[in-house]
Amino acid sequence: MIGTEAISRVIGKDVYDQSGDKIGSASEVYLDDESGQPEWVTVKTGLFGTKESFVPLQGADLTDDGVRVPVSKAQVKDAPKVDTDGHLSPQEEQELYQYYGLGFGQGTTTDTTVGRVDTDTTTGNIGTAGMAGTGHNDRDTTSADMAGTAGRTDRDGDGVYDDVQGRAVGRDTSGPTTDEAMTRSEERLNVGTRTEETGRARLRKYVVTENVTETVPVSREEVRVEREPITDANIGNAMDGPAISEEEHEVTLRAERPVVEKEAVPVERVRLDKETVTDQERVSADVRKEEIEVDGPGTTDRRV
Repeated sequence: MIGTEAISRVIGKDVYDQSGDKIGSASEVYLDDESGQPEWVTVKTGLFGTKESFVPLQGADLTDDGVRVPVSKAQVKDAPKVDTDGHLSPQEEQELYQYYGLGFGQGTTTDTTVGRVDTDTTTGNIGTAGMAGTGHNDRDTTSADMAGTAGRTDRDGDGVYDDVQGRAVGRDTSGPTTDEAMTRSEERLNVGTRTEETGRARLRKYVVTENVTETVPVSREEVRVEREPITDANIGNAMDGPAISEEEHEVTLRAERPVVEKEAVPVERVRLDKETVTDQERVSADVRKEEIEVDGPGTTDRRV
């Protein structure tokens, strides 16, 4: 059984008959009005794929190669010509069921054990089918759904049961029928921050050489000749030794020289620290939102 979750996998796939012969490619899927389950698939056939035929999905299987249906290629080729205009009339639907021998809508009936209730003389089932996005709405083929319609009538044959005729409800044309309301959604921009690494800072110590000049006072000894006259006080020293002779006196001279010594002394301590600085930065992005408008006669305000 192919469900609604597999519709996207059906569209565009190759369709094979019960013998494995390729029929064509799947174009559109029709869904049941009541259950929303896939009921028919239109298959493009012919040399250029310009012809479309309705093929039942009842008993069909979805394989890796495509869709395998329980009918023959010849049956599809000779199937009734039904326009794929997005809606199946009750007569077209009944004609397809009778052609493929599915056993639905055989004769006029008021009993829901074989289909929907119909109190007029129209032969067959009065269900309708409509487009549904990737597929089209049709009718349900399950016994459980048919049993759930017991006691419901459709006197005017418009495909809408009499007990819901006056309700302001519509049919979902973009997917399986859900309820009478449509949900509108929109994107919201949620802005936040995240912390990421932008770089690294480190302390590095290296040696440089510079020239330092200092002025240092230095002293030196120089020779100075002093003369003193002979007096009674020093005549004794003057008369020592020979009267005439050669003599030599020596004086040691001293001087200071600058001496340089170097020593390493600590002068300061340096460390790295961090502080947080906050700036204002503008960000922008595109967001999407759904808008709803009314499309119909007598509508003045189209935007909802």
